[in-house]
Amino acid sequence: MNIALIGYGKMGKIIEEIAISRGHTIIAKSNSENPIEKIDFSEIDVAIEFTVPHFAVNHIEYCVNNNTPVVVGTTAWNDKLSYVKEYVTKNDGCILYASNFSIGVNIFFDINRRLAKLMGDHTDYKASIQEIHHLDKIDAPSGTAVSIANDMISENDNLNSWVHNENTPPQTQDEQVGVTSFRVKGVPGTHAIEYKSEIDDIKLTHVAHNRKGFALGAVIAAEWIQGKKGIYTMQDVIT
Repeated sequence: MNIALIGYGKMGKIIEEIAISRGHTIIAKSNSENPIEKIDFSEIDVAIEFTVPHFAVNHIEYCVNNNTPVVVGTTAWNDKLSYVKEYVTKNDGCILYASNFSIGVNIFFDINRRLAKLMGDHTDYKASIQEIHHLDKIDAPSGTAVSIANDMISENDNLNSWVHNENTPPQTQDEQVGVTSFRVKGVPGTHAIEYKSEIDDIKLTHVAHNRKGFALGAVIAAEWIQGKKGIYTMQDVIT
């Protein structure tokens, strides 16, 4: 499979290494010095996009316009998600997007939804989320934490919103999930979900040891999406 890397930072370099180890070829790399407009898409099977939020939508449009499926790992652009879905559908394109491409995290997402549904009958528990990332992490809360919180709300009728704070837990109402972000040197990514009551606590945690899990998941997603049309997430890949 011929892959274009849209974004060639730390993640892009790890994706390149893993893609090559799985027998694929990186035939184009886009960064600030080589913008996407300079790439020849004629031989590209799939593009993998890991950049920054304000470039993501333009990159998606460009891939769709060039009839190239695109795997999008950039987060914090979800305010444009409705527009992107409409654009992809209207132009018969293909996108697979996720807040986190780690296979382990996507299993964690599934467990979180099941747990949230079970906890709907137990209003004596207070729900919260903690996320810890490296100092270079741009968005807070992380896209993964936002996905976790939104999934908890969708599965538990006793929860209706989430609130966020950095370094200290936010003040919350009974039907709110508190999300706390920490930025610590050298932490690839840790997410913890907690339900706390006077009797006991239930805690579910995912700890990433390095970025390889995210990169491997992105390459697996690229393998899965090749030749497809439509709109997908990592949940489609793992189920």
